[in-house]
Amino acid sequence: MSTNERLAALSEAGVSIWLDDLSRERITSGNLVELITERSVVGVTTNPTIFAAALKNGEAYNAQVNELAGRGADIAASIREITVADVQQACDVFSGTWEATQGIDGRVSLEVDPTLARDTEATVAQALDLWKAVDRPNLLVKIPATEPGLPAITRALSEGVSVNVTLIFSVERYKAVMEAFLSGLEQADKNGQELSRIASVASFFVSRVDTEIDARLDKIGTDEAKALKGKAGVANSRLAFAAYEEVFGSERWAALEAKGARRQRPLWASTGVKNPEYPDTMYITELVVPNVVNTMPEKTLQAFADHGEVEGDKVTGTAAEAQQVFDDLERVGIDLTDVFLTLENEGVDKFEKSWSELQESVQQQLDAAK
Repeated sequence: MSTNERLAALSEAGVSIWLDDLSRERITSGNLVELITERSVVGVTTNPTIFAAALKNGEAYNAQVNELAGRGADIAASIREITVADVQQACDVFSGTWEATQGIDGRVSLEVDPTLARDTEATVAQALDLWKAVDRPNLLVKIPATEPGLPAITRALSEGVSVNVTLIFSVERYKAVMEAFLSGLEQADKNGQELSRIASVASFFVSRVDTEIDARLDKIGTDEAKALKGKAGVANSRLAFAAYEEVFGSERWAALEAKGARRQRPLWASTGVKNPEYPDTMYITELVVPNVVNTMPEKTLQAFADHGEVEGDKVTGTAAEAQQVFDDLERVGIDLTDVFLTLENEGVDKFEKSWSELQESVQQQLDAAK
């Protein structure tokens, strides 16, 4: 089959298409290669939920699980070895993309244990451990953008670790993430790291913002409130992009760029539409702008391949319009500070729950193999 024209057009518009999913069966069956060649996929993101689902539904892990059980490996060691093996194989599949794009794409993300999200030192230690364990230049270690996560991001980058910053919901926190990124590169430079070898993306979550704010608008119940439903996620992302342009247009960034540093690209995450009343490709079409990443669940990827439209740059120059949406939200009674705090706490909780599910899945497999 040839490359899908709709996804190729999205790629040509400057959007790097990453798949928000990974399993060993995807790799061994050749499905991942097909997505690269036929669906313009140039990267993969993972999280504990994805690994838990892969282990529950796939038989490709049986041999490794049997080997782990045979030598008495505990749950923590087993999870580490299983996930590292998957990510290593995926990195190898994407090595050609990584080389062809000179290290911009061809990236695979692996997340630190989400139960460490409030512990800076433990997060740094695990980020360094995963970087060494995977031992692939196209790895991104995912670190959450919690307040304790911010200094961990800086520290990891300073040691030459490429980072995918996850769980960013507010523009305010995104600005702090970019500060952590710049500080990390400045320290990396002082440490003698080669800046051109360090990559980073900042994962700004989209659909969850609409889900939370829409529920609050329904509770308010006025016509004015209901008219704002489905607008916050895109507006929030557009404001984030305006903040990105400001930071990466600064003299501070120019000094780092002159030393070979690469921009921390915005990554639109959580782009699967949660409300069936909304167009299923809205978080792709409405956020097209050059030099960003959009990581999609396969259902959303295939929906765009079927009927998605690229209508040009829908982000640049939209900050004033986006800010008006937020002004209107506050006027009808939405407490945005509480919204973003709720989303961050829920995000960490969800990943912790998924981590527990992953532990249960691995334990069940180990028990069955004994």
